[in-house]
Amino acid sequence: MVLMILLILTCASGMVLFRRNTVPAPSSPLPGASVPKLSVLIPARNEEGNLPYLLSSLKRQTLQPYEIIVIDDFSEDRTRAIAESYGATVVSPPPLPAGWTGKNWAVWNGYRQATGDVLLFLDADVRLAPDAIHSLLAAQATRGGALSVVPFHETERGYERLALLINILGIFAFTSPFENRNARQGLYGSCILATRADYEKAKGHEAVRSELLDDLTLGGRFKQAGVRVSNFIGAGLVSFRMYPGGIRSAIQGWGKGAVLSTALLKPQTTVLTAVWLIGLLAAEAAPFLPAFSWSWALGVGYALYTLQIFYFVRYTGRFGWMVPLVHLLSSAFFLFIMLYSLFRVLFVGNVAWKGRNIEIGGRRQR
Repeated sequence: MVLMILLILTCASGMVLFRRNTVPAPSSPLPGASVPKLSVLIPARNEEGNLPYLLSSLKRQTLQPYEIIVIDDFSEDRTRAIAESYGATVVSPPPLPAGWTGKNWAVWNGYRQATGDVLLFLDADVRLAPDAIHSLLAAQATRGGALSVVPFHETERGYERLALLINILGIFAFTSPFENRNARQGLYGSCILATRADYEKAKGHEAVRSELLDDLTLGGRFKQAGVRVSNFIGAGLVSFRMYPGGIRSAIQGWGKGAVLSTALLKPQTTVLTAVWLIGLLAAEAAPFLPAFSWSWALGVGYALYTLQIFYFVRYTGRFGWMVPLVHLLSSAFFLFIMLYSLFRVLFVGNVAWKGRNIEIGGRRQR
């Protein structure tokens, strides 16, 4: 009975962390005079497979952006040609200087070319519902400050669905009520919206030039500058398909900040996440311990966690039915990613991403 109570409590910690904080629907159309000039900035390195989805979704927006700028980050594929075919302005940054990470340098050069009053930073794998820009601008006008959206994860292949647990933990990190009081509260880099004035007040990506976790540290820069930070869930409005290029890219992508990001969270968020994970892993041991008298409690715990995961998935991503049901597969993938990330941080000293080795701290790339 004690074990059963403990599992219920650990499972409940997930409900403390999770907030169904979707982007609110606009209560009314933005008056024509108050619609700001919006610059959409898209850093892209070898993104010929993703760009058509994003750029076509931008074409379908009920509220069209003032300009779309694609920053071609030394791509070796048809990134530039595809961006130009959709009418986007393509910027080629100068060679990467010492002390900058590739993405930060690309975004900063895009900003220097932008002329809008509001800046929307989008990763190339993002896809927008037709009312997304309208909803984001209305939310920013209402709340003020900088905001970001954790996109709904659209998956197609089996290995992509293994990221179920990683996605849920990401939701915890960005919707945790404790993070609102975090002086280093992060933003989710796939979709960030801020006014030009606030971005310049925080000194933008130049202030985080060497940071691997540019989005998390950028949020802290906004807060230090007195700018409010708000995070939303993108279900129904903003989605992405991450790492369709194969499991190797998924491991590198998920692993590049898995360990480092935990240091930026409030202790309450970290502790409750750990409690939830411990209970989950304990419950997942049920199928392997059928002969013990207390195994029934683990089985009930497994059922409770499974129901909770199916609820979270409604707002997190499309993972089919098997992986949420047999979620121990995703737990094993998560543990592998954490070990890989820890190995890169402690023993290698850099992370590999898109043909670059990025040293921890961004000191050197090759």
